[in-house]
Amino acid sequence: MIEERAPPQSQTHQSPIPSSPNHAGAGAILEGAFVDPAYSWPPPDGAGANALEIVSKTTGSTEQDDDLAYPEVPKIKARRKVITETEIVTTGRCGGFLKCCRSEEAVVKTHTETIPEDLEEKQRLRAEYLQKRDMVKKKRREWKLKKVEEGKYNTVPEGVLVYRLDTAQKTVTLVSAPNSNTDMKNLMTEMRVVDAAPSKASNRRGILLTGDNGETVEIVACEQRTATSWMEALNMVLGKKSKSMRKFFSKNKKERKEIEEQYLNLTAYSNKLIRTGAIPSHKGKNKTTGGIYYHVAQNEIHGEELHDEELESIAKRRAVIKDSWDFYRMICSLLRDRRKFDETFRKLQMDPVYPYLNSMTGLNDPGDDAQVMEEVMQKDLPEYAQMSRTAVCKDLVRKAEEALPSLVEICKALAGSLGMEEVGVGPVKEVSSAIRKAEKKYEGDVLKVKDYCRALLVVKDLPTLLALLELARDSFGPLIRRVKLSTLKSDHESLAGGYRDCKINIELKNHICEIQVHVWPMYVICGVDGFRHYRHCLEYSTDSFDDPYDALANLDHKTLAELIVMAEEAVAGMPLDNLQWYHEKYILDYFAEVGLFLDHHIPLWAETTLRHLIKLRCESPDIGADHIETQYLYRYLEKALRLQNKKEEADEIKERLANVEISRKKEKENTTKSLWDAVFTDPSEAFEIIMDPNKKEREEETRLKKQVKASKKAWRKIREQRFKFLDGNNDLTVGTVSTK
Repeated sequence: MIEERAPPQSQTHQSPIPSSPNHAGAGAILEGAFVDPAYSWPPPDGAGANALEIVSKTTGSTEQDDDLAYPEVPKIKARRKVITETEIVTTGRCGGFLKCCRSEEAVVKTHTETIPEDLEEKQRLRAEYLQKRDMVKKKRREWKLKKVEEGKYNTVPEGVLVYRLDTAQKTVTLVSAPNSNTDMKNLMTEMRVVDAAPSKASNRRGILLTGDNGETVEIVACEQRTATSWMEALNMVLGKKSKSMRKFFSKNKKERKEIEEQYLNLTAYSNKLIRTGAIPSHKGKNKTTGGIYYHVAQNEIHGEELHDEELESIAKRRAVIKDSWDFYRMICSLLRDRRKFDETFRKLQMDPVYPYLNSMTGLNDPGDDAQVMEEVMQKDLPEYAQMSRTAVCKDLVRKAEEALPSLVEICKALAGSLGMEEVGVGPVKEVSSAIRKAEKKYEGDVLKVKDYCRALLVVKDLPTLLALLELARDSFGPLIRRVKLSTLKSDHESLAGGYRDCKINIELKNHICEIQVHVWPMYVICGVDGFRHYRHCLEYSTDSFDDPYDALANLDHKTLAELIVMAEEAVAGMPLDNLQWYHEKYILDYFAEVGLFLDHHIPLWAETTLRHLIKLRCESPDIGADHIETQYLYRYLEKALRLQNKKEEADEIKERLANVEISRKKEKENTTKSLWDAVFTDPSEAFEIIMDPNKKEREEETRLKKQVKASKKAWRKIREQRFKFLDGNNDLTVGTVSTK
């Protein structure tokens, strides 16, 4: 993809190394694969999807010149001096005092002494050695870089041009050879850049560069990661003063340089993980031409490998940003699913049998107020008074295990009669989970936990739900302790996150069990992860706000840029122009990235992405153009257009959204006119309402009764067609226990 060379992030700041021996200023070098305008990309034969990486390769002789050999370490030999001493020795033969017998002999004695080191000489020799070594080291670096550059791009796939961005010089230079069909007349080989902006390319890989001579050139990267990284680097070095960049440029030069280094190192590290398959979602995927990523901080380019602590520092920073991305993406997912639940419930209310269901009263169902009726709970046995809460919970778990086989038989019987979409029983709730639930919902009372023994039934539609309720009432009515329908009522709140279901509590073997009944259109949105959705919405209070992009409030420029790196990492396996309507995981990733683009003031790429997502939502057989999810995307598209001063198209979208909202309101059968509307349309009716204030209420009550009556009639017709067996003997024999 791209090459990024920047001094590595370290706990102890190091002075940056110039990007080139000939450059006086410090900067970073980014090298990336771009599409030759004379070619289409990916190539028609699909080579782009499986293109070989550009291989770094050295050509020519690898022998080094003599002046590239390191000098020998100077050795100062120990200096010694010889000291000669002559001694006169007198000897006598007679041993007396007579001088005639005496003789004298000269004895010469020698020994050596070490001369103390000359410290000035030693320092001089060491300075000469270090100077020679540094000169050779510099020459070796230049020689190595030259050899690498000479053969670096010898194996570039046809249709690819490799450009180099030097952030110190603000130049973009072609470093690979032209292709056989390259338009040499219009080929951009070098440009000193004074401005850069995303292009309108629908693949979101284009960058418009403006040179110091006023010339404008569009370069299109082979991969999105190249375009986003180059765009961010160019914004940093060109000093584009967008709202998010003002704080960045208010810092001193050293701080800005550090931020740039950290960003480039993170981008490079992320790409390296993608290339090596270290990211689970990209294991086994074919490498692409965008994988040309000669990252490595400048130190490594010059032959000095990164220190472990520097790599660890980069990895830790990535882990922090990855956690932030995962949390932000989860918020986007939770609010998306809540919108889907709301839309599904709106459509369920259009079902002919819904008014009848809405008029039904549950059994021991407190609705939104738990104090309205006496709550169903496990039996409080006398022995529990002397037992700890954990011991009571263990006893309830034991009773649940005894009741489980009977619950299995009941669910089998119901499923066999009605043909469920899905059936699941158990497992029995663990003691620790029961205690946690009791603490969160029931002030620690474990007797109020009713789902130690639990089952799940998924019915096809609302008529099947009505049939199940009737079959349960007629078959094992005496065992039923509670039927909770409140969340399916139009005038009641949903569960956290928008979910709605029906709960039936029955007593088996002196233990309260729970059957959770889900309606397929609601259940299919999250599937078995529905409870996780509910738990997370409860934990993060997602019902308190509507816009997931609010989670990005007050993030600084650097953090937003790093989050975009994580977003590009998430979608690396699925370029925008390859995205299809059934790629739900990647659609969510791109939707989350749109929020980053809007906050990071790259509205053109937000617009490009949103247009593609809207197209996919319209193509989806389960969503379509008028779905609430599609309308939300249009709202964000309107915002992206206004940020670019495209007011005319933004106003058209606003008007379209208003018309959709009007049509939704017209669909509601319970729409009524206000008193003042009546005054203008029928003054006599308004006068009657003023004289008789309760008239409207009585009329509304009459209308609802008629609506319920019509709905009940529709249910009877469906019952006759699909559930005629309900008129027969409804005894369900469950194991050895009759439920009648």
